[in-house]
Amino acid sequence: MLPARVSKAERPRLHSRWIMAVAAAALIGLSVIGMLAWGSIYLLPHPYTYSKTVAASGVELYTLTVKPEHIELRAADRPLRDYRVYGINGGFFYQDSVLSIAVNGDVPVKGQAGGYGSGWFNAKYPRGTLVWDEAAGRFSVQLVSSAAELNVQDRSRYFAQGGISMNLSDEAGWEEAMLLEHLPYPEEKRLRSGLVYDDTGMLWLIVTPTRCTAAEFRTAILERIAPDSAKEGIFLDGDGSSQLKSAETSLDGDSRDLQQIIAIN
Repeated sequence: MLPARVSKAERPRLHSRWIMAVAAAALIGLSVIGMLAWGSIYLLPHPYTYSKTVAASGVELYTLTVKPEHIELRAADRPLRDYRVYGINGGFFYQDSVLSIAVNGDVPVKGQAGGYGSGWFNAKYPRGTLVWDEAAGRFSVQLVSSAAELNVQDRSRYFAQGGISMNLSDEAGWEEAMLLEHLPYPEEKRLRSGLVYDDTGMLWLIVTPTRCTAAEFRTAILERIAPDSAKEGIFLDGDGSSQLKSAETSLDGDSRDLQQIIAIN
């Protein structure tokens, strides 16, 4: 059967419908591409609470609050912004060597247990190391030189991140302890970062883009982070290494390559 012939009067209307159909298909295609592109950026694990707060001193604190089971310590060799992950910078490093303890269940992030620069040691000095002991269900800050010294119930079920003790409950002694642990440049105005846990079992990943001294950073944390809770924490690497990435914002420090990060998964 031959198709019905289209009259000259109907041709413009059919042509218009064809153009509208093509335009609609193109719009749908662009929407799908846009959703895929958005998802590739934002559809990452998001089990954290983001906040920004400002202390009375003017120090801004950007925080990601998360349960410890969502934390993984990882090796790195680029700025945090280059990784498809949310989190903050980790501990101290030099060139490609990790100089702070960074272990997941007795496995250092970079190399073998006992290896220099692997994340097994706090280089040179015993330093405050934040530990999540999954078997015991508790956090602690332990002053150690190596992961072998850590006190945990099950050595396959913990993570430990080295830094410098904040001693948030010791106003009289915190500064002397910080000096004994050799926090770099405590009196200089620098970008800073840290880890703090509270008595509800939450972990706070904290970065400030405000140049401040170690004392100013610590005071801001006491004032604005879980102010009604008992808490303890550590200073992490600072200045240009102070980097944070979340769905809501990005703090890039000086965009330097990191050697270790604290990732949320």
